[in-house]
Amino acid sequence: MQNSLKTFALSLVGLFVVGGLWTFLSLNVAPDLPSPWRTWQESKIYVLNPWEKRGEMDQGIGLMTAYSLFRVAKGFFLAIAIGTPLGFLLGASPTFFKMFDPTIQLLRPISPLAWLPLGLILFRQSEPAALFTIALCSMWPTVINTMTGVRAIPQDYLNVARVLRLSPWKQFTKVWLPATLPYMFTGYRLSLGIAWLVIVAAEMLTGTPGVGGFLWQEYNSLIYSHILLSILTIGVVGFTLDRMMGFAENKLRTV
Repeated sequence: MQNSLKTFALSLVGLFVVGGLWTFLSLNVAPDLPSPWRTWQESKIYVLNPWEKRGEMDQGIGLMTAYSLFRVAKGFFLAIAIGTPLGFLLGASPTFFKMFDPTIQLLRPISPLAWLPLGLILFRQSEPAALFTIALCSMWPTVINTMTGVRAIPQDYLNVARVLRLSPWKQFTKVWLPATLPYMFTGYRLSLGIAWLVIVAAEMLTGTPGVGGFLWQEYNSLIYSHILLSILTIGVVGFTLDRMMGFAENKLRTV
C-alpha cells in the first residue's frame, strides 16, 4: 500500500513538472503555444459534453474517441486473426520460415503512411483502407512473438505428447497453446499499441471522424488548443489500453 501511494505521488510530481514546463514554454518561448489553462478554456466544451454531436467533425471528445477505438478494435482483431496462425506456422515449420521470413522482414518496417495510399487504391474507400493499414502494420509483433513462443516450447513437452500419442488437435490445445499463450499476449499488447498509433495517422490522412481526423482539422484551422486536446486524448487512451492489456497479461501469467 505504501509503495502504491509513493508511486502515485511521484507520478503526480512528474505531471506537475511537465505542466510547469508547458506553461513556461507557452509564456516565454512559444507564444502561439496555448498554456494548460488556455487549452482547458478553449477545449472544455469537448470535454464537458463528450457525447454531443454538433456536426460531422464537431463532436465531443468521447464520441471522437469512440469512433477511433471502434476502428482500432476491428483492425486489431483482424491483425491477431491473421498474425497468430502465421506465427504458429513460422515457429513450427522451418521450411515455411525460410520461405516467408525474408518477405516479412521486408514488409515489417514499412510506415503506415506508405500503406494507406495502397489501401485507398485497393479499396477506393477510406474505412476499409484504414482497417487494411491498421491490420497490416500492427500484426507483426503478434507474428514474431507467437513464433518465438512456439520455438521456446521445451522438446520434452513434445516428446511426452508423442509418447502419449495425443492427436494433433490435443497436442495443440494441451501443449502448444498453453506454452505459447504468454508470448502471444505480449505480442497482442504490442500490436494494440501500434494499432492505436496507426489509426491517428490513418484518420489524419483520410479526414474521417475520430481523434486523428479532429487533430488534422484543427491543425488546418490553426486552433492550437484543440490540437493539444487531441494529443492529450491520444496519450491517455494509449496509456489506458496498454495498462488494460498489461493487466490481462499479468492475470494470464498467474493462472
